[in-house]
Amino acid sequence: MAAVTLLSTQHISRHFGGLRAVENVNFSLNEGEIRALIGPNGAGKTTLVSLLCGRIPATSGSVTFAGQDVTALPAHSRIQLGMAYTFQITSIFAELSVLENVSLAVQRRMAGRQAEIEAEARNALGRVGLADRAEQVAGDLAYGHQRLLEIAMGLGQKPRLLILDEPTQGLSDGEVQSFIDLIKDVAKDTTVLLIEHNIKVVMALADRITVLNFGEIIAEGTPEDIKANKAVQTAYLGA
Repeated sequence: MAAVTLLSTQHISRHFGGLRAVENVNFSLNEGEIRALIGPNGAGKTTLVSLLCGRIPATSGSVTFAGQDVTALPAHSRIQLGMAYTFQITSIFAELSVLENVSLAVQRRMAGRQAEIEAEARNALGRVGLADRAEQVAGDLAYGHQRLLEIAMGLGQKPRLLILDEPTQGLSDGEVQSFIDLIKDVAKDTTVLLIEHNIKVVMALADRITVLNFGEIIAEGTPEDIKANKAVQTAYLGA
């Protein structure tokens, strides 16, 4: 069966004054895969993801999602089309409970009764291991648990594409392994794009890896391809 492209960019660029944060990137993500986006600090990874999500506009180029040109669409419209994302800086509602945070995310896609929304939210919390913290004030969670809450909020939207930026930051070793197991389960019905510095996590999860450096793609391939790539070793893996 031929691969179906879910998300792609065509010559996408983003400049901040004289800084070319992302430059002429052609990127393609197939439906059903787990793709990792890696590169050294300042490589442009978060800027590229922000362009995909609509959080910042492109200087030039275009973005296509699910067969639709979404270049001019704002972030909330892309969410309605089936994108969900978490970013390096947590964006939870700190004063609300853990359950209320996820319930708000669920409400974005369904207008059912409150009991149905709450059931969906509790299911998402259970998947990330936070079921027993549902009534806790979100701002009181440890940082790593706030990251998991964000993932639960993303899952509550039942997205076609889940984008995660540094999701294991702040997690313990045991929580990292649980995260790996979670993403393998999520990927059964959701495409995943993962920005991650933990190479062990990347190698354990990714079907394919895209390597960014100085705003440009320098390599793409399987984990085995990337480990053997001399340019990647020089730019990022330190070999």
